[in-house]
Amino acid sequence: MSHVTRVGREIQRYLAIEPVQIAELDLEPGPGPGPGPGPGPGPGPDGGGVLRPGPGSPPVTHGEVFLLVRRGGRPVAALLGRVPEGADPTAVLTELARQHPDSGPAPAPAPVATGSAVPFTTVVIATRERADRLAHALDSMLAQDHPDFEIVVVDNAPVTDATRDLVGREYAERVRYVTEPVPGLAVAHNTGLAAARGDVVAFTDDDVVADRRWLTELTAPFAADPGLGCATGLILPARLRTPAQVLLESHGGFAKGFAPRTYDPAAPPADEPLFPFTAGRFGSGANMAFRTGVLRAVGGFDPATGAGTPARGGDDLYGFVRVLAQGHRLRYTPQALVWHHHRETWRDLETQAYGYGAGLTAYLTALLVNRPALLPAFLARLPRGLAHARTLTAARSTDARGTNASDTEGVPGASGVPGASGAPGGHDDRGHPWPRRLSRLQRKGMVYGPVGYLRARRALRAVPATGTTGVTGTAGRSR
Repeated sequence: MSHVTRVGREIQRYLAIEPVQIAELDLEPGPGPGPGPGPGPGPGPDGGGVLRPGPGSPPVTHGEVFLLVRRGGRPVAALLGRVPEGADPTAVLTELARQHPDSGPAPAPAPVATGSAVPFTTVVIATRERADRLAHALDSMLAQDHPDFEIVVVDNAPVTDATRDLVGREYAERVRYVTEPVPGLAVAHNTGLAAARGDVVAFTDDDVVADRRWLTELTAPFAADPGLGCATGLILPARLRTPAQVLLESHGGFAKGFAPRTYDPAAPPADEPLFPFTAGRFGSGANMAFRTGVLRAVGGFDPATGAGTPARGGDDLYGFVRVLAQGHRLRYTPQALVWHHHRETWRDLETQAYGYGAGLTAYLTALLVNRPALLPAFLARLPRGLAHARTLTAARSTDARGTNASDTEGVPGASGVPGASGAPGGHDDRGHPWPRRLSRLQRKGMVYGPVGYLRARRALRAVPATGTTGVTGTAGRSR
């Protein structure tokens, strides 16, 4: 097959991807607080599950549906199902959910040490010229059930007053506004870290909507485990309306599954031979928290990494590994859920694929520059790491069931549930082929990453040191 023909077929397959609805189904609804901003729904009229659209989505109708399954408000599984035309969506999706092998009883709540409470927490949201998205994120933050937290918005290299005006007009009494003139996500996060008053500092993005228990679930493990340095949570799609959004999510998106896990450098996981250098397994920057003193002790995030710099990304991965390398544990907590607005266009996917590749090798370069003692461990894992990188960036095809044709064993999507397939958000599920164009861009990005990191370092040396500026608003703790 010629290159032109292959590209043409990839484009046709991409354009043929149809939108997917977003919904939530609670199999054990109760009278208590639900996952959203208001009181939780009671049981359905027949005592069954309660179905509702995802945040900001229209009511569920016929067609393909990405479904988050809850029990008692707690996320337990996700699936991709189809509602036939004329059928009752609640009945169809409830039946699919009950057959799903992962939708059993909800796990126990996050452990909290006897006599302790969730820690006072600072939520940091870095943003740049996206005031409309930021407003939705802030509304969901202010609806959190966490008893003691503050919110800091870091306006990164603003070119207009839109973010300042939004915070001053709508949120001045509840949100602190800080400006950071130097562009770069890691720089902005470090500015938020410097401004944080909380014992724990949580980071999320301006394009998320947080579940109401997000902050409580994310920070409770710190009270239970004094050796915990970092926690991450579950990220699911807020929209699957465009081919780009569906394609990204069908190849794993940002989700890391529904099983909680603790990563301990004193007991490296046997199933992670590249630990701790496969930091992408641990979580993502849109849903992460650190013990404030621990993150400050390792120097925060490397300012030459992250979106908005020549390095393109990797700031969150750098933070995870630095904390683990200091002997602190990391906890993945899927009950801490945020809904993320994925990028919408093919051009966005190209930028994202290249940025993922660049950020991966940029963060590894940053680690070795800032922590040379890690070099022997890195070199020992290098051969397996190269093999992992080839797998990570390979163009991937699918079989008739929507799973990876070359690797279906152990894939959640190959569950055999009637009417359901591998759900977007299931780690390593494959609902659509991953185009060769995006694979090539990832690999090019990986080659570029170390160069981008060194360019970012050089650019930062030319910038005068800046501190936290433009703090406005009284912004006491939210209770």
